[in-house]
Amino acid sequence: MTRPDYNTGMSPGGCPVAPSGAVTLDGPGFHSDPALLYTRMRSEYGPVVAVELIGGIPAWLVIGYRELHQVTTDGLLFPRDSSLWNQWPMIPPDWPLLPMVGRPQPGIYFTAGAAHARHVSLVEPALESVDPFALRTACEQLADGLIDRFCGRGYADVVTEFAELLPVLTLAWIMGVPESDGSYLAQTMQTLCDGGPEAPAAYLRFVEYMQKLLVQKKAAPGQDLVSRMLAHPAPFADEEYVLNMQSVTAAGHLPTADWIGNSIRLMLVDDRFAAAFGAARHSIGQAMTEVLWEDTPTQILAGRWVSRDTRLGEALVRRGDMLLLGLAAANADPHIRQYSGAGAEPAHSGNAAHFAFGHGEYRCPYPAQQIAEIIARTGIEVLLDRLPDLDLAVPAESLIRRPSPFLRGFTALPVDFTPVPAVGGGS
Repeated sequence: MTRPDYNTGMSPGGCPVAPSGAVTLDGPGFHSDPALLYTRMRSEYGPVVAVELIGGIPAWLVIGYRELHQVTTDGLLFPRDSSLWNQWPMIPPDWPLLPMVGRPQPGIYFTAGAAHARHVSLVEPALESVDPFALRTACEQLADGLIDRFCGRGYADVVTEFAELLPVLTLAWIMGVPESDGSYLAQTMQTLCDGGPEAPAAYLRFVEYMQKLLVQKKAAPGQDLVSRMLAHPAPFADEEYVLNMQSVTAAGHLPTADWIGNSIRLMLVDDRFAAAFGAARHSIGQAMTEVLWEDTPTQILAGRWVSRDTRLGEALVRRGDMLLLGLAAANADPHIRQYSGAGAEPAHSGNAAHFAFGHGEYRCPYPAQQIAEIIARTGIEVLLDRLPDLDLAVPAESLIRRPSPFLRGFTALPVDFTPVPAVGGGS
């Protein structure tokens, strides 16, 4: 590991470092130009990087494509079992990243092996039962309703007035959540996922809401995802239902919102996608795929834990160490990225071998991926159909990213357009 320069707080190549010599997993580089930061990390430290989280907590960030593939494929050596973590004695109850790491809990996101498979058997069929045609119709109506709120004034913030709300409102339709609660859930989950000092309180509000929803569905089941989970023949405790409801909602909200926002930004600033504003909808799919490679909403995912001492890349990782999955960094690994020349299309064009949805046993379930794609693509299509002369209202370089090394989206995306009448869609 390159010795850092303690006078500047930076290693010679420019990575932010802690006194321990580990890279500090925070700072402006993760918000402004993470690709450059990952390149420096790769050059200085290799494919597996010692990092330090808030509060001086050590971990390993896996940024090599091959190494990340190894970690996500080998569920025995690198299980998603946080009970193995050797840092639990050092974690205070109000640690801001605790909701993202998660103590061992009986749900789809925080279990491993047979216990994880049991929860998959509950959640995945419920997700598969969502009718994609009905979903698209509902999403179109919800998107129209959101656009109706601002289409007559000629300007809007695509992030706060559209991208952050559409996934929550659509999830409300899927899960049977009252649409009036969508904004509350959006604000709660954004605070939770940003990992700041308010995250623990936001997590408690989120849990309380899901508990309330479960009680409602038990009393009056309907044709929704929660009711279908409750109809599953195998017995599950209330805590298990709630944790799985939390996982579906949280995983489907901000990543999908940022997929929408990042894709729209790309289409507004890159001339290659200008045709999309002339109703060439294939350009929308191309932009969405490129975002999953180049600007993926989930940059870093926690985590996996090492079940025994082993070597990973150039690092010796110990039993109980936490591995952070560097999805965005692995996507940019030069070992798997080949360009055919300046100005040419990247070799990954149309290629879905990215890590945006994870990989292996604990990947995002395929039905959930389909739901996210329908929401994102439908939302973008409706927006561009309704507002075909959409234009960025500020210089692209002035856009501000979400303050988190884990998620990569925008805090705002101001746009201008020619005012148009509302169509009367529900929201």
